[in-house]
Amino acid sequence: MKRILIFVLLFISIAMNTMQAQENDRTFAPSGRVTVERVHFRTRFGTTLAGDLYKPKNAVGKLPALALCGPFGAVKEQASGLYAQTLAERGFLTVAFDPSYTGESSGEPRYVASPDINTEDFSAAVDFLTLRDDVDPERVGIVGICGWGGLALNVAALDTRIKATVAVTMYDMSRVTANGYFDSMDADARYELRRQLNAQRTEDARTGSYALAGGVVDPLPADAPQFVRDYYDYYKTPRGYHPRSLNSNGGWNRTSALSFLNTPLLAYAGEIRSAVLVIHGEKAHSRYFSEDAFKRLQGDNKELMIIPGASHVDLYDRVEIIPFDRIESFFRENLQ
Repeated sequence: MKRILIFVLLFISIAMNTMQAQENDRTFAPSGRVTVERVHFRTRFGTTLAGDLYKPKNAVGKLPALALCGPFGAVKEQASGLYAQTLAERGFLTVAFDPSYTGESSGEPRYVASPDINTEDFSAAVDFLTLRDDVDPERVGIVGICGWGGLALNVAALDTRIKATVAVTMYDMSRVTANGYFDSMDADARYELRRQLNAQRTEDARTGSYALAGGVVDPLPADAPQFVRDYYDYYKTPRGYHPRSLNSNGGWNRTSALSFLNTPLLAYAGEIRSAVLVIHGEKAHSRYFSEDAFKRLQGDNKELMIIPGASHVDLYDRVEIIPFDRIESFFRENLQ
C-alpha cells in the first residue's frame, strides 16, 4: 500500500509539473479568461498533430471555431498561440497546432515541410474542430501566419468547410523558394538550387541522417538586412525564442525546399468562394506576397488590410499593432 501511495503521489507530482511546464512554455503571458487543453489529432498522411485548444471560460453551447498555424518554422507556443488565446478571449474556440514533423507533432524524419502535407495539416485541424460537441461545424475558419498564410489560401481553395480565412504577414513559400526574394532567381539559378539540394539528398542517404538548413542566422552579421534583424529580434531573444522552434534553432531539413520548387501554392486562389482577409505591414519586406495574392482573389468578400508602419515581424506579437478588432469582426460577419 505504501509503495502504491508513493507511486500515486509521484504521478500527481509529474502531472502537475507537466501542466505547469506547458503553462510556462509559451512566449506570451497566459490569460485568465480562457482554458487551455493539450489535444492531438491525426492527419491523412499518418502523422499526429499536437495542438493547444483555447476556450473562453464559462462558454456554453456550440461556438465558432478557428484553426491557427504559423509562422513557417515556428511552434504553437509562439505567434499562433498568441493569436489563438486572444481570439478565444473574444469568444471563439481555437486550436493552435504544430505542423507535421515539427514541434510536438509526430513525423520522421524531423523538420520536413511539404505543400501537400502542410495543406492536409490545416484540413486535419478542421476535421478535429467540426467533430467536437462544443463547435458549430458550419462556423469554422482558419488563420495562417507568415508562410502559413500562403498555405491557408491554398487550403481555402480546397476545403469548402472553411467559411473564412485570415492570412497575416503572408509568404508564398513556393514563390520565394523557386524565385528567391523579389523574384530575383532565373532558370539557371533554380537549376543550381535543384542540383545542390539533390546532392544533399545523396549525402543524406549515404550518412543516414538529414542535414539542417540552419535557423535564423546567429550571430547576426553587421551587414544583415533589416528584415533579418527583425527575425533575429523575435526568434533569438527572450521576446520569441522557443527551444522547439526551428527558426530559433537548427532550422528545416535542408532538402524540404525541393517540394516547394515545383508546386505553386496559389494556382487556384482565384476560385476561393469563402471570405478572405489578407493583412500585411506597410513596411514589411514581404508585403508584395500579400498584394499579389490579393489580386488573384475574386468576389466582394475579399479584403486587403495594410497596417501603417508595421514590419513583417511586428504582426507576430505586437498586440497593439495587430488588428484583432478587425479580425474578430471579420469572423463574426462571415462565420454565421
